[in-house]
Amino acid sequence: MQNVCKRSNSAIFSRDRASNLIPGDQDPLQQNFTETLPTEMSVRIFSELDVKSLCRASLTCRHWNDIIEGSDQLWRSHCLTVLAICRREVDGDRLVGCSWKVTLVRNYRKGCVKRRWLKGRYSNIRSADDIPPNSMCPLDVETWGEILEAELDR
Repeated sequence: MQNVCKRSNSAIFSRDRASNLIPGDQDPLQQNFTETLPTEMSVRIFSELDVKSLCRASLTCRHWNDIIEGSDQLWRSHCLTVLAICRREVDGDRLVGCSWKVTLVRNYRKGCVKRRWLKGRYSNIRSADDIPPNSMCPLDVETWGEILEAELDR
């Protein structure tokens, strides 16, 4: 089942397995969806990704990066989840004019650490040696106050 190419003026057609003619020189399954869909549709697809996957997708190719970096709404939706935990920090960043992406990057890790503390994940830690590696980040005094209040309430 070999692909056979036929040239017709400036267009190239490939004959696929079902003997249908497909315009273009690339297999449709290997085309970049962001180049064929409207940008709004691509943004909608990217909006289904979590933060880590979104960052990885932005590294895939220049076109994906342009769409992801250029869409504040993608970062806003993820930033709103951090807002629930780090309201003061997010509001402060937005007040000084930071983009949603910058606000998310600045507060994401802090939000994850704070969320784990508030859920009691580290309630049984007796010393610094008991804290799992890569699970901490610098927290301000107010944040530690919230965490200590939650610990005292347990």
